[in-house]
Amino acid sequence: MKFFKKAFNFISLCFMVFLVSQCSSAQILQKGAPLQLGECYYQSWIAGIEGGGSGIDIYIPIISNVNKIELDSIYFQGKVVKLEFKNELLAIGRFITDLNQKKDLIMSNEPFAEYGNKVNQTMLKQWPTLKDSQCVISYKEGSKTKYFMIDNLSKKPLLAYPSAPRNKE
Repeated sequence: MKFFKKAFNFISLCFMVFLVSQCSSAQILQKGAPLQLGECYYQSWIAGIEGGGSGIDIYIPIISNVNKIELDSIYFQGKVVKLEFKNELLAIGRFITDLNQKKDLIMSNEPFAEYGNKVNQTMLKQWPTLKDSQCVISYKEGSKTKYFMIDNLSKKPLLAYPSAPRNKE
């Protein structure tokens, strides 16, 4: 009986060490970007009509991706989104902000009725507080997810989209 108790304690300890070691390596920043990037910047935008929305777009020009890594998500100002690709040379992170948004929230037991509801973009795993000019990008290298930081995002002027043209009668 004493043997089984010691064996159980040993196996439990090994399992806990394994879990802790996996969790601690999950968010280690790589030193430097694994691909060559151009000048990265972010730009706020706002729609010209009430309820049309607003947001921040982050542009990441890719000059060279020799290692063929797959960029996945971007963490910026406490939020995370999947990166979109305009082409293989430009990745864009599109963050929606609360300014100028429709405030309607539909609660229903029918899943299709809630289609227009806004998705929460807050990241579950929190990085340390970043400056406004910093973001963290997750990427896949083989089967592993890794992270790197872009430290010098420049800010472009606000892009204000015009309102819809009035009907000429």
